[in-house]
Order: sequence, then C-alpha cells, then structure tokens
Amino acid sequence: MTAPMQQNAIVIGAGVAGMACAIRLAVAGYAVTVFEKNAAPGGKLSQLQLGNYSFDTGPSLFTEPGNIAALFALAGEPMQDYFSYEPLAIACRYFYEDGTVLDGFTNAQLLAEEIAQKTGEPATAVTQYLHTAAGLYNSTGKIFLQHSLHSRKTWLHAPIREALRHARPAYLLKSLHRLNSQCFNDARVVQLFNRFATYNGSNPYKAPAMLRMIPHLEHNEGVFYPKGGMISIANALYRLACVKGVVFHFNTPVQHILQQQNRVQGVTAGNRHYYAPVVISNIDAYFTYKYLLGNEVAAQRLLKQERSSSALIFYWGIGKSFPALQLHNIFFSNSYREEFEAIFKHRQLHSDPTVYVNITAKCEPGLHAPAGKENWFVMVNAPAGDYAGHEQVKQQCRANVIQKLNRLLQTDIEPLIEEEQVMDPTGIEAQTASYMGSLYGTSSNSPMAAFLRHPNFSRSIKGLYFAGGSVHPGGGIPLCLRSAAIVAGKILDT
Repeated sequence: MTAPMQQNAIVIGAGVAGMACAIRLAVAGYAVTVFEKNAAPGGKLSQLQLGNYSFDTGPSLFTEPGNIAALFALAGEPMQDYFSYEPLAIACRYFYEDGTVLDGFTNAQLLAEEIAQKTGEPATAVTQYLHTAAGLYNSTGKIFLQHSLHSRKTWLHAPIREALRHARPAYLLKSLHRLNSQCFNDARVVQLFNRFATYNGSNPYKAPAMLRMIPHLEHNEGVFYPKGGMISIANALYRLACVKGVVFHFNTPVQHILQQQNRVQGVTAGNRHYYAPVVISNIDAYFTYKYLLGNEVAAQRLLKQERSSSALIFYWGIGKSFPALQLHNIFFSNSYREEFEAIFKHRQLHSDPTVYVNITAKCEPGLHAPAGKENWFVMVNAPAGDYAGHEQVKQQCRANVIQKLNRLLQTDIEPLIEEEQVMDPTGIEAQTASYMGSLYGTSSNSPMAAFLRHPNFSRSIKGLYFAGGSVHPGGGIPLCLRSAAIVAGKILDT
C-alpha cells in the first residue's frame, strides 16, 4: 500500500533506524523530514579523528548485510554505487588468561576444529550447537524479529504461531550460561558462547537461553567488514535518503512532539513548528516521553525494566603494529560471573574486565592509522549511569585494562599510546540520547524481556511511532534496520 501524494512524515534522529525509516517512507511517496541534534548523520554510528588516527565510535561488528541490500533494492538503487563490504575469515580472536588463543572462524566446521584442537572440546559439540542455533534462528528468531510483538494482528499471523511451536519453554526459562554449560565441557568454550549475551547488553547468567541463536549469525552466516569502516554504513544510508528526497536538518534538536486529541500533529524544532500526521522517534523511548512528550509517568514506567549495560571506551592511537591481533579481539576476564555481578548487581566496573579491541587498520592499512601503526577502539562493559566526576574510577579501569593487555600481549602498551580520548556512559548519553548511556535500551535479563520492550508504536497517540535500539526488536545495526521495516510496514498498512 502506498501513501497519498506527498503525505508528510517527520523522523526525530538520524540514526541507522531513523534514516532507514525515512528511506522506506520516501520510496512509498511520503515527504520526509529528519531532525538531528548532532552535526552529522549516524547516531551511535559516528567517527572520531585524533591526530592521524580515525576511529568508528559506535557499533563495530557488521553482520547480516542483506538488511542493507534489501533497503537499496527497495529504493531501486545499486548498492555498489554507495557501499561495499568484504567477508572475514575470522570473526574474532579470543585471548584467555591461561594463554589459550582461539580464532573464531566464520566457518562452523573450522571453528569446531579450532576449538577441539585448542581445548579438547569435541568438534561435534560445536557443530551441533551451531546447527541448532541456525534452526532456532530461522524457525523462531527471524519471525519474531520481523514482526511487532505488540500488535494483535501479529499473533494472528500464521508464521508466528509456527514459531511458537518451535520455541521450547526451556529457551525462555533457562539462562544462556546454564544451557552452554550443558552443551560444553570446557569452561573456555562456555565463556566464548556466553559472551553473545553482551550483544544486547545483557548478563549471560540471567539472560534466557533463546540468545543461543546469536552465534549463528557470526559462525554460520558470516562477519563482514564495510570498506571505509562502519561510518560508511551511515554515510551510504544518508546518501540514499538524500537521493530519495529526504530533507535533513542537522544541529536541530526537537524540543516537543505536538499532539492534539491523542493524535500527533508534528514537532517543535528550533522554536518553529513543523506539521505532519506521522512522527517517528529514533531516540531513546525514555527521553521521548520525558522531554518531547512531557509525560514523566510514562518515562518512569520504562525505567522499571532493567537497563542494558553501557561501555567505557578508550580510543588509542598505537604507535606499533601487532600481528597477533585481528580486526575484532576479546581478552577475557578470568572471573566472568563476577564481572557481570559487578555490572548489574553492584553497578560498578569490575577489577578484571573483559576487554574488546577493534582495529580497523587491520583491514585497510594506512587509511585509519599511519603505516605501521594501529587505531585501537578499546571497550569494557560498564553499568549504565552517571560518571560525571568519577575520574578516579575511570583511571583505575584504564590501569586495569593496560595491565591485562600488557600481560596477554607481553608488551608494555602505555608508551605506545600516541593519541587518546575516553568516552564514558555520561558522554554516550549526551552524544546519542541513550538514557544513562545504556547502549541497547533495556537488558534481556529476564524471560519476558523481549515482550516487555517498548512497542514500535504508541498505544495512546495515533501517528506516533518508535524505531531504534531502545524499542523492539533491540539494539545493533541489524535489529535497528528491522525496527525500521516494522515501523514503515505499520504506517503503510494503516
């Protein structure tokens, strides 16, 4: 169903989901205007320049490129003219305190053989796990991710009923860690597959076993590198939106959502009213209610759900090349359960954090760092919260990270740091309008978390919709793109 000629729509926020919504509606005939408080598109998907080093500042893992290809196909534009990517042989390299180093191959059989050789875990245990993960994703996960869970029409849809038949109760009632402990004997392998709960900012010791489907995306379907870095995704979507006639207003935060008689009327931005019968919020649902709608009660209701984790990020320009490292690297904590208890129970950084290091210079030498040097995006999981004035806490974390990297790489890292900048949850909130810096909105630390996420539409204000990481189906580029498809589908179906 297409829109009437030049029906207006307004999108708040030029994140990935916001731009995808704008493209979909523009293709359907809407005149779309996007308001963005920052100076450039991308939202969390941004870029930082420090001297001769450049860094992607947000999501660094690229999976399911078909979501982007589908968007270009819908728009009738050749994706290769805007954006290109290449497959990776290794999704991630894992470092353990006992000296074990595992390559997370994007081929399931190669991964199984690697794990068997390094840990003694039977290769069949890994291949069976990934085979089951693929079946769960294709029969259940994909269906739930493509439809609104908050619409009556969805539950009358035949594929949803079929998906429910494949979803075992144990996948909701059992934790991911408990499932993994039953599937694998070696603690290192359990830890490797536990970490996939962090992909939506959750605790593997509480998040449901349904998350076992996530490694399917990396080890069966593959991991990819977008040429130019992750920022190229944001740039490609922005260019596509402009070609389709979408109008962007940067450095223009929305001040209010206008409504009358429970129907959206438009927005106020830059002290000026802009009118449209459709408004899509691509900012955190909490901020939408608290500031744009002035509904403190609804905002506080959202906080009853546990927030996802945030991150403490160190951007380091490293004056040396490390052949032992890949694009994606994980240095595991030696006390994984205690790390998540610190984050979610005690609301503090753990003294032995798991450290993630992303180095795009591995894929395009000389582009993001000078020759023979590397751009390190160094991240640890952190509780969402206000970090203003907590410099000592951040400095202690920095010291812990450096000690860990020194130990596992057998190199003194600190003298190699030529450029440095730090981002904490307070900064993430200020830059991306994510409440308390929570990267994924709410966590998945309960069996019903997926069903409790904010819906993609307002039940009380007709014409108001929600897209992005704080609402269904969740955070990360693939899910944000799917949230946009759900939103556009609901708008065009009304």
